[in-house]
Amino acid sequence: MGVFKIFSKEKKEKLDEGLDKTRTSVFSKLSKAIVGKSKVDDEVLDDLEEILVTSDVGVETTLKIIERIEERVARDKYLGTAELNNMLKEEIASLLQENAKSELPDFEASLEKTPYVIMVVGVNGVGKTTTIGKLAYQFKKAGKSVMLGASDTFRAAAVEQLQIWADRAGVPMVTQGMGADPASVAFETMQEAVNKNVDIIIVDTAGRLHNKINLMNELSKIKRVMQKVIPNAPHDVLLILDASTGQNAIEQARQFTNTTEVTSLALTKLDGTAKGGVAIGISDQFKIPVKYIGIGEKIEDLQVFNRDEFVDSLFQSS
Repeated sequence: MGVFKIFSKEKKEKLDEGLDKTRTSVFSKLSKAIVGKSKVDDEVLDDLEEILVTSDVGVETTLKIIERIEERVARDKYLGTAELNNMLKEEIASLLQENAKSELPDFEASLEKTPYVIMVVGVNGVGKTTTIGKLAYQFKKAGKSVMLGASDTFRAAAVEQLQIWADRAGVPMVTQGMGADPASVAFETMQEAVNKNVDIIIVDTAGRLHNKINLMNELSKIKRVMQKVIPNAPHDVLLILDASTGQNAIEQARQFTNTTEVTSLALTKLDGTAKGGVAIGISDQFKIPVKYIGIGEKIEDLQVFNRDEFVDSLFQSS
């Protein structure tokens, strides 16, 4: 089954816990906005717009949601503030549905292509190395063989940090050390993984080079050498974003999508922020599916993003 199979109770509880700060922030503001009001009027909609923008949903996406709610209120005259929560929930769910390119597989799903190559991109400090380690752990737990490639040779200690996570996940890693040619590391990783019939290859890349042109050239070169060994690699270019940075995460997404073709997103640190609304804005603005969410510091605290469960959790009554 795909990502929309029923969540286990443990996963659901972890997701609810991870979104607690966002849920509390949004609905405490929403309750104050509608207190003493019986109908959804311009003042309520103005307050709702402010709530969504300050919850890092983003201006463009917020305006889209408000416009849809305005249309519903105009069409269904009986709708009042009591129905506002449900309307908001339905419109956000609809928006996430529209922006999902396809049902993304869960960790247990069978792979059409092996080795399946994931190239990971993102700026330093967003939880890139941690997410790679968690991904490796989840895939291995699901019975797949995994190999990491340490192509972030630009930053001091990046290789060492990735090795720590490789050891925690219990998976092999290809490294040539700091200062090595990133493309050379990627090439060696591809060769070794093919020789050993590995299912999943995850290649780390530099979070930042001297300028955008350097980064673009580096990522393009890595892709080219991958394809010498595995045609059509990478199969997924995964951009890691820190949800706690809110609008800055959206700006990072803009920069990376301008630099390389990003095919999926992972949002980290959702458990430590009230800015979980950024998942809605990013999905809408870039039309790139959110694939994974980080909701804790432990190695198992990474989930495949399930839009239905996400919205249900976000609107769950305390």
